[in-house]
Amino acid sequence: MSTTTSQTATGLFPSLAATFGMAGTVGGALAFEHIGGYIPCALCLLQRDPYYYSLPLGILAILSVVLKLPAWTTRLLLVLIGIAMLIGAGIGVYHAGVEWHFWEGPSTCATSAQGVSSDVGDLLGDLDSKHGPSCTDAALRVLGLSFAGWNVIASLALAAIALRGAAKIRR
Repeated sequence: MSTTTSQTATGLFPSLAATFGMAGTVGGALAFEHIGGYIPCALCLLQRDPYYYSLPLGILAILSVVLKLPAWTTRLLLVLIGIAMLIGAGIGVYHAGVEWHFWEGPSTCATSAQGVSSDVGDLLGDLDSKHGPSCTDAALRVLGLSFAGWNVIASLALAAIALRGAAKIRR
């Protein structure tokens, strides 16, 4: 296998895996919000930022491999994604610690997310389907972990994919 083909194979998988993993993770969070009716708290919204910033980087990483740009380009983009995902994991650890009451959270959990409807006809339906935000109480726990806890796992896995992929790319 030639060096160019090897670089393409080496850089493409982590770029695709990280990008689709980030899209799936933030897409799942948006689905819980818009379909499940879970209104995100301020920390929940903050945890999404690394994904929003990294998704375009992931697309650029895929393009850099497909367009056969210099290997350092793909490596740099994957490192930036890895760093962003580590920051996201840190935010998730902080939020999970707030939920478990290990430390104090922010003084307010106010968000600009859509809450209960102002239409009186929809008010009772919204009260049943919408779950108010709280930074200190987990809205849902699955296998003992809240959304914040699952975000830590997802962020660490995505960081590992991106950083390992960057390390494997050769000149």
